[in-house]
Amino acid sequence: MTVKITAFLPCRAGSERVPHKNIKPFCNYNFGLIEIKLKQLDKVEEIDEIVLSTNDFDILEYANTLKIEKLRVHKRNEQLSSSQTSTDQLVKHALHLIPQGDILWTHVTSPFVTNKHYDEIISCYKNKKRDGYDSLMTVTEIYSFLWQEGTPLNYDRSLEKWPRTQTIKPINEVNSAVFLASSEVYKKNNDRIGSNPYLYKLNKIISHDIDWPEDFVIAECMVEKGIVSL
Repeated sequence: MTVKITAFLPCRAGSERVPHKNIKPFCNYNFGLIEIKLKQLDKVEEIDEIVLSTNDFDILEYANTLKIEKLRVHKRNEQLSSSQTSTDQLVKHALHLIPQGDILWTHVTSPFVTNKHYDEIISCYKNKKRDGYDSLMTVTEIYSFLWQEGTPLNYDRSLEKWPRTQTIKPINEVNSAVFLASSEVYKKNNDRIGSNPYLYKLNKIISHDIDWPEDFVIAECMVEKGIVSL
């Protein structure tokens, strides 16, 4: 039986670090990151529906001009749209909007995760479920000297004070590009991943997340220099 896959795309108004981040012009895209991401998701054949949840009136106005058949636009309640809104609250919100099938949670702030990457991620998710994994999330491997509270996290200084970074055991950073799980996992775990998620690795460039003003500038530079494509 074919399981419906729905993309969940949350876009809150009022970005504090980068004003109007989700819709400000980006390279040759007048409507910026939201335009890029909706076009990418629309090209993914395995995605049956795209649920855009936003309280941003500019995004709502723009989305309503689009002719994307599988796009469902939800005007999010302001109580779920503040900087104080927790991800746990959004998990419940996503499940309320998408009570059945698989939920692919993604963000406009990962513009270099294209339709090709989504195709590969969905295919991997289906294969890994057969191997016993119950969900998938994207990560980026960090090969660096990582410390916390005055002590190393990922190497032993009693063995070697400064090991080569290539030999350090990497730590997986959750890059928030994709979380993929069934609605049943959401119901059981109150979470967007299950108890045994597969960690799907993306490199630093593809997983580039736009969170700060400099991230926006760097992303535009990478596109202009031809390092990445959208």
